[in-house]
Amino acid sequence: MHNRCPPQRQVDRLNRHHWWRDAVIYQVYVRSFLDSTGDGIGDLAGVRAGLPYLKKLGVDGIWLSPFYPSPQHDHGYDVADYCDVDPLFGDLDEFDRLVGAARRLGIKVLLDIVPNHCSSEHPWFREALAAPAGSPARARFHFADGRGPDGAEPPNNWHAMFGGPAWSRVTEPDGTPGQWYLHMFTPEQPDWNWRDPKVAAEFDRVLRFWLDRGVDGFRIDVAAGLYKHPELPDSDDPEADARTRDSVNPLAWNQPEVHDVWRRWRSICEEYTQRDDRERLLVGEVSVPTAREHARYVRPDELHQAFFFDLLSASWDADAFRKVISEAMQDIAGTGSTVTWVLNNHDQVRTVTRYGEAATEGSGLGAARARAAALLMLALPGAAYIYQGEELGLPEVVDLPDDVLTDPIYRRTGSRARIRDGCRVPLPWSGQASPFGFTPGVESAKPWLPQPEYFAEYATDRALADTRSFWHLYRDGLQLRAALPQLGEGALRWLDAPPGVLAFERGDLVCAVNFGTAPTPAPVPGAPLLASGPCPPGVLSGSTAAWWIRS
Repeated sequence: MHNRCPPQRQVDRLNRHHWWRDAVIYQVYVRSFLDSTGDGIGDLAGVRAGLPYLKKLGVDGIWLSPFYPSPQHDHGYDVADYCDVDPLFGDLDEFDRLVGAARRLGIKVLLDIVPNHCSSEHPWFREALAAPAGSPARARFHFADGRGPDGAEPPNNWHAMFGGPAWSRVTEPDGTPGQWYLHMFTPEQPDWNWRDPKVAAEFDRVLRFWLDRGVDGFRIDVAAGLYKHPELPDSDDPEADARTRDSVNPLAWNQPEVHDVWRRWRSICEEYTQRDDRERLLVGEVSVPTAREHARYVRPDELHQAFFFDLLSASWDADAFRKVISEAMQDIAGTGSTVTWVLNNHDQVRTVTRYGEAATEGSGLGAARARAAALLMLALPGAAYIYQGEELGLPEVVDLPDDVLTDPIYRRTGSRARIRDGCRVPLPWSGQASPFGFTPGVESAKPWLPQPEYFAEYATDRALADTRSFWHLYRDGLQLRAALPQLGEGALRWLDAPPGVLAFERGDLVCAVNFGTAPTPAPVPGAPLLASGPCPPGVLSGSTAAWWIRS
């Protein structure tokens, strides 16, 4: 299906000053990666144990999902303490051991930081609840008087992204109904008020705490959030965020003041970089309407990178992919940054299932398309992020029983339509039955989400043994990406191609993707250097991507 990477001198990308520009980062969803204790929940020691696997795969770094103390209403994205480790996942000593082990293997470590909101159990929010209206403690959040008789109606008509009103009313210390506070996700996640300077100062402290412990940067949750319209007015479309499950309310997201925060954070990272010439990275989860707006976040004095989700959301169509890639290259790369490509993450339906949903040609079509998309992404200029299990070809688990679902979207809406549990099921590592090596040595352990029986087909031990597997496709693609200078940064030139085929060249390398199901002539004669499926010389098979080197 694909050729093994030929022996070539590897380019030492990680030791370059701007290592992040074409890095491939692996997203570790900690609670589902590897469990070292047998309690059914992955942890930091499990991540450390899995580092040799990731080194063998060939990634440049890892991004860790939140492991901070939290009541886990949104699996760690409701942070109660930004400068510690939840006992579920270990402790600070284990975190330090993980960072040290990663550094010895040449793997960068990024943390997930959540600056838009915290947990309702954060000490500052508890202090705010105990304080009177108008107090400095409440100024750190968005507290406001209600409307209507006795203030019984929310201050505005906004709805939360995860369903329901974006406001909850508090009971004051004297027992009377009181003010309302804003939460753009769930009531357990009150939004910070970044117009209060104490909030900015506190996050300066948080960044320095982890930078001092040796991390290489941060993935920033809801990076287009933080600031709200200062007057908190009604929205013309108050349910837009919940309907789209995206940050589209222009009054709550993408306010101009947010760029001041990223300039401030960039200056902190630059301070650390200047100390040891080891560049720290800021990569933002930026959800904005256009690539041009996206580009504003990656200007030279703001974020280094921001995830470009348009590729993830593009329909399986050559014209759609070409359009989003062209816009990204023009608007984002034009800032001097590089595009940050992504096909999967912990919030999205996995590609194998997503690309197969509209397919009628057979159950294997989603997998073929997912393999082709992966090879396309790894050929594009810039950085790429891989979500754990993507390299195994894991499908979405779509039939989890209602009683095991934990996603707050389900709890708040009662709908399974957009729940995220299906892409978060713990990884299969080995064996024929659950827990599939997820809890090494504790075969009776029960993973926090049940693994289906068919996960045995996707276990890592099988994937490593089968040279036709997703794992080998990713590993070979990553090795070639490291070995071929033209697969780092640089320009992209589109080539003429038949309808339904996308083809481009980067130096001597040609990449082509057949979005159709029928074979077409290949853009380069001869056998490909690497292909996502069977690809005879001179032919580009249907639902297949391939790389060639011009002779």
